[in-house]
Amino acid sequence: MERTGPPARFSGLLAALSAALLVVGGLAASAPAAAAADTDLARNGGFEAGLDGWSCTGGSGAVVSTPTHGGTSALKATPAGSDNAECSQTVTVKPDSTYTLSAWVQGSYVYLGASGTGTTDVSTWTPSSPGWTQLTTTFRTGAATTSVKIYTHGWYGTPTYYADDLTLVGPGGDPVAIPATPAGLRAGTITSSSVALSWTGSTGAAGYNVYQGGTKVLSVTGTSATVTGLAASTAYSFQVTATNSAGESAKSAAVTATTTAGGGGGGGSGLPTHALVGYLHSSFANGSGYTRMADVPDSWDVIDLAFGEPTSVTSGDIRFSLCPVTECPNVESVAEFKAAIKAKQAAGKKVLISIGGQNGQVQLSTTAARDTFVSSVSKIIDDYGLDGLDIDFEGHSLSLNTGDTDFRSPTTPVIVNLISAVKTLKAKYGDKFVLTMAPETFFVQLGYQYYGSGPWGGQDPRAGAYLPVIHALRDDLTLLHVQDYNSGSIMGLDNQYHSMGGADFHIAMTDMLLTGFPVAGDTTKVFPALRPDQVSIGLPASTQAGNGYTSPSEVNKALNCLTKKADCGSYATHGTWPGLRGLMTWSINWDRFNNGEFSKNFDAYFGG
Repeated sequence: MERTGPPARFSGLLAALSAALLVVGGLAASAPAAAAADTDLARNGGFEAGLDGWSCTGGSGAVVSTPTHGGTSALKATPAGSDNAECSQTVTVKPDSTYTLSAWVQGSYVYLGASGTGTTDVSTWTPSSPGWTQLTTTFRTGAATTSVKIYTHGWYGTPTYYADDLTLVGPGGDPVAIPATPAGLRAGTITSSSVALSWTGSTGAAGYNVYQGGTKVLSVTGTSATVTGLAASTAYSFQVTATNSAGESAKSAAVTATTTAGGGGGGGSGLPTHALVGYLHSSFANGSGYTRMADVPDSWDVIDLAFGEPTSVTSGDIRFSLCPVTECPNVESVAEFKAAIKAKQAAGKKVLISIGGQNGQVQLSTTAARDTFVSSVSKIIDDYGLDGLDIDFEGHSLSLNTGDTDFRSPTTPVIVNLISAVKTLKAKYGDKFVLTMAPETFFVQLGYQYYGSGPWGGQDPRAGAYLPVIHALRDDLTLLHVQDYNSGSIMGLDNQYHSMGGADFHIAMTDMLLTGFPVAGDTTKVFPALRPDQVSIGLPASTQAGNGYTSPSEVNKALNCLTKKADCGSYATHGTWPGLRGLMTWSINWDRFNNGEFSKNFDAYFGG
């Protein structure tokens, strides 16, 4: 959130990420002669059958008739934005076996590699090849490896590359059989809008499809899933199938579950079904002017006080005070401010302290800083009688150390200490403690493509850095309202890039949160879906408040698509979520400056 006008922060982050990624390289390996029994296992390696067998990110791949190395066709792929134009296929292999991967390529920064080998993944590349050049590398599969992914890709910001006559030579893997039907399907935690399911895994399964009333609603890699977007007090029937490269099993026996009557939890039981969240400039003024707490309109259900800030970046010592009279001539006294908070709470509103913002960098790099954070935030909450905490860490507050690659078990101190601190606060204040988060898209949805510094290092370590915090605190989280503004284009689950300003961006970004997604494309590390009652859409209240302003009509289209499956445009959502909690905006002040356009539209849409 910004004290002044919107910076071009995200585009700068993406530029830094792209530049940093270019430092990654590889070395070509010399290939031994193939054994007599070895065969070429790559499917359609000459691209004579189009893209049959190949999958290219972001629709980047095409087949052309010139230039070619052999035959009549070759692959043409073009990197765009933060997409490196990877084209890949999964090949069945034998464990404990040696394979040689080769391809003829043309272009700058063209890579060839294999992942999922079970030993050391390999890649080789050429920095510049105006004519056809052969790349070759070898690898050995692990003791339990039965399939590997082979791929070629370019690099960020570089021109089109070409590939042809790709081969993977080695012993053929055993034929893949369709896995058995999963057994033991059962329902676990049930809320008014979701049902948690689990089952016994099937040997040879690469993934599972979950069916609701005969319609596929989820695809997962593990043996559990949560179906969201359900209606309260309604009975639902579920089945599950197992899948792999050979196909899909028959559906399991059905299990029936009935959703509860009440709203979702996560500390948000005091919120209305659809809530409006806004930030109040309490400690500073800007072009929107200062708004006294008593003058905040009744439309706002959650009021985030902006901002509590640290005495230094690494101290963990958070302080909050009202805007100085010299800056805000109409500021109320502390006593009046506290009395107004109590009046808002008596009317059913929640008032939180928001920590961070654009200027408030917070790095809890030590346990001492963690403990100071807990004590200082507690003091603010107690002094002002607040309902909870909003985490608005931006800039360089959160980043991942090199080697910290699994969001489910983070090791970076600033991440681990933040999670610990918030859990301590939640334990201190109990179930009524309201916890919200307002990350930028760079720290959440970008994690679909990049996570931290990446497997080879060199990426921006902040990419996706909020994911381990959200995941660890998901059972305590009341609301996540990602800032769908001041953002670069982001790839959605359709592998297409989406840009700010229209319904499409909010639909795609929110669908990712409510569906879940593999982190950095790794299907073994899937960020699970959040409940719809835990999610609100974050938008700027006016054109002055931030880049990415969205008109009321486009906001309503996004809400219609996500809650009613209407007005969806070209993006196909993975569900329908009538329980979506609502909207967040920066800010209450800017909305008043803009004659209440944002809050009035919310009230009209949800009947407030």
